[in-house]
Amino acid sequence: QVQLVESGGGLVQAGGSLTLSCAASERTFSTYAMGWFRQTPGKAREFLAAISLRGSTKVYQDSVKGRFTISRDNAKNILWLQMNSLRPEDTGVYFCARYNSPLPGAVPGEWGQGTQVTVSS
Repeated sequence: QVQLVESGGGLVQAGGSLTLSCAASERTFSTYAMGWFRQTPGKAREFLAAISLRGSTKVYQDSVKGRFTISRDNAKNILWLQMNSLRPEDTGVYFCARYNSPLPGAVPGEWGQGTQVTVSS
């Protein structure tokens, strides 16, 4: 079973940037599509971005398109989310996720523990 560990969260001012990382524990990271999700209190976990196995396909939620960039390094088993022009509404717990196929699917098969991002106005 792949274990996913996020890092890089923190407090940032509006307009600032953060880069989140997700480290996977097994080589099978390179077999699956990966994604980032966000959850805020009282709301369902929402999809932000996904990347296919080879990185050739990237999908973004409209609200983060042009501001967030998802990328991966299969040799190092690391997934990143570069976040620019952050807004207070980007505040939440960010989760790394593994899909069950080389392309992003409907529901991920595994989740990390999450990392808190707080954007102050």
